[in-house]
Amino acid sequence: MDGYGPETYGESFADVYDDWYADVSDVDATVDGVHSLAGGGPVLELGVGTGRIAIPLAAHGLDVVGVDASPAMLAQLATKPGSDGVRAVEGDMAAPPVEAGYFTVAFAAFNTFFNLTDEAAQQRCVASLAVALRAGGRVAIEGFVPPADGLTDGGISVRKVTATHAVLSVSQHDATAQRIEGQHIDISAAGVVMRPWVLHYRTPPQLDDLFADHGFVLESRHADWAGTAFNETSDVHVSVYRLELASA
Repeated sequence: MDGYGPETYGESFADVYDDWYADVSDVDATVDGVHSLAGGGPVLELGVGTGRIAIPLAAHGLDVVGVDASPAMLAQLATKPGSDGVRAVEGDMAAPPVEAGYFTVAFAAFNTFFNLTDEAAQQRCVASLAVALRAGGRVAIEGFVPPADGLTDGGISVRKVTATHAVLSVSQHDATAQRIEGQHIDISAAGVVMRPWVLHYRTPPQLDDLFADHGFVLESRHADWAGTAFNETSDVHVSVYRLELASA
């Protein structure tokens, strides 16, 4: 998608993100899961956005650093109660500008890792995490599982319609590149706002290979943050990768 950069998603959605996506996943279970993995150590969130996960995580007393490329998202985070407990860092999560060897756990919730829009960016991100984590540190990735019979080619759907407001969703899917490009077209009396998004999705085995290339081993995989068993019917996975001691 021409003109689409690391900050584009956040800049396009920051003003509506909390209204549209507040309940998109289980915040309490995510916070509990990351808190358990951290063991009291410092936490890095990739794509912190408006702080939906980071703020309640920091309320547990953890040192939480959140990286996001979007100034608009970070500005929304800064307005919220409890945001002073999160160290917000503006930067591309493909190469987060954070201290080396500091974090016990890093995580990307609800498909955020797939917001890295090509394989090179995903490779840079995992290589950066191998530097940012302590030896034996963990990375938790939550993502959707592509269906075995493939995704649709895209199309047009209606997200919202009221007497004064409509939101249309338009997308196209490149199965070979494993890439989905879309727009939410937000129409109201104030005008039309285009809200673009891009995902470069990976299957769980592809993620396993990606992390293995950078010294990580798969430690666990569940169907959600609450620890539900993962099986062939699961449409979401939470995969935890451990940085092997030998790679430190």
